[in-house]
Amino acid sequence: MTDSFYLPMKTRASRFFLTVIAILNMAISSGSAPAPGPALAPDADSNPPPGPDRFSIIAVEYQSYEWELRRWKDRKVACNLTIDHDGMPTPDEVFRDCGTIIYREWVSQPLCNVNNVKNCEGYYAFLTGAKPQEKEIAMQLPAASAWITLEDCEPVFSVGTNICESKPTLVIAGQEPLPNESINKIEGTYNDEPFFCDESDVCKFRIPETDDDGAEVTFWAYSTYGDSSLVYEAQVRVKQADEGDPDQLYWYVDVLSSQWQGEVSATCSETWGVFPPVGGAPQWLSAPTEDEDLSSDIPYTYLAANLILQGIVDARSCPDGGLAPGNVVNQCGLEKSREAVIEWQNQFDGLILETAKETNVPAFLLKNLFARESQFWPGIFQGAADIGLGQLTENGADTTLFWNESFFNQFCPLVMDSESCGLGYAHLEEEHQAELRRALVGSVDATCEECPLGLDLSQADFSIGVFAHTLIANCEQAAQVVYNYTGKTADLAAEYEDLWKFTLVNYNAGGGCLAEAVSGGYAANNLPLTWETVSPHLVGVCASAVDYVNDISSEAMPPE
Repeated sequence: MTDSFYLPMKTRASRFFLTVIAILNMAISSGSAPAPGPALAPDADSNPPPGPDRFSIIAVEYQSYEWELRRWKDRKVACNLTIDHDGMPTPDEVFRDCGTIIYREWVSQPLCNVNNVKNCEGYYAFLTGAKPQEKEIAMQLPAASAWITLEDCEPVFSVGTNICESKPTLVIAGQEPLPNESINKIEGTYNDEPFFCDESDVCKFRIPETDDDGAEVTFWAYSTYGDSSLVYEAQVRVKQADEGDPDQLYWYVDVLSSQWQGEVSATCSETWGVFPPVGGAPQWLSAPTEDEDLSSDIPYTYLAANLILQGIVDARSCPDGGLAPGNVVNQCGLEKSREAVIEWQNQFDGLILETAKETNVPAFLLKNLFARESQFWPGIFQGAADIGLGQLTENGADTTLFWNESFFNQFCPLVMDSESCGLGYAHLEEEHQAELRRALVGSVDATCEECPLGLDLSQADFSIGVFAHTLIANCEQAAQVVYNYTGKTADLAAEYEDLWKFTLVNYNAGGGCLAEAVSGGYAANNLPLTWETVSPHLVGVCASAVDYVNDISSEAMPPE
């Protein structure tokens, strides 16, 4: 159950308002019940919750091994050791049980020739016995948690937002993983006003319309175990719209939180702390509901040339077999290959949409990026170092592995042992980092001499997910570049669509070019950073990134 809704009595006006609310609640209590709400407590405890604090002492059976260190020269026992693992005693255990002098002699003594032990120096270890033992250890138990979602709102995957036909209800639910324990209270603050729901594991309340920055929410759950969950944070934005019909109001709701359990979360919003535009992202940063809506019919010239070269298109009736010098498709070859080009460029649409749903990377963004990078020919396009549908390089792979930790944790064990992977990419030896980079680039390379068309299309399919995670890594790095050169976090420096354009600069031209452009734009125009103020500072070797971003962010990709 949840408590009735009331506000802190800080002024006479607030007391009057409380009286009105109480009367209204009494008036509707005989009809339909109001939306349940938390109590906003005027004298709530301002101290932070204790946080998770749960350990259990358990008995563990193990095998105890008794060893002796004996001197080679007289076979006399120098010390006794007790260890709890198979194998020889470690140097640390020798230090612990035998002292400093014996430890130093033990670790520095020369190797012994077992065929002539008379000349051996120092000590040797001798196993004298083993027996089962039991010891008590402290084990950390899983902690309570709290999660946030919306009630009676529909997620709209295609535009990355939630739409509600009535005033939205925010739901905070506690979760207790331990048997025989339960959540007995939810607490938090909404725009710095404290609230609580006693004797309940769920807290619900209506959320009013907010400004464009949204409202800050903190929340946590108390357990009958005697502790609490961590304190979690959320940013909630609520904007009202009539969608052209003033008689039918809607509320667009966006939530940024690690504890969000809704189905839709605009990609990189949480990384940046920035909401997408009200009502959803623009088309190039959105996704359709059906893969047919991703379909395109652009006459890509590079793709057409490759289809002719591989014999998929018969252009023998064209002048020069459809190809001008340099294997550039001529107009006749382009016309002959039109149907095949359309079919080829749309064959990945289903996987692109599926990947978008799994990673929340916009489907139109992925398709536009593949069009711009490779025209959907998943081999080597611009040079030997650029590979696959999204033309990954070793530098790009470095960005992916360094900035996308969750992807690194999934990919690394496929290449090397889990112990090395546990160090994290940044702490690996350079040779191991290079091994991972080469493996990641290789994973998106669909070229295959033995395969039909010289391509392994199953490898191209796999690579779509890799490129999605690479874009997420570039989101992270772009946010860091913005902070490094403005001193402000991404949410204070730029809007959602502009940050995506900065991310594409980072993907295409690298962090150095983005840093130069952000620094120049900030010096000339201060904040906010926009594409219009930053792009003029992409000059020299970085200048090509301007057309690159403009192409990808347009509704249709022009042929090259």
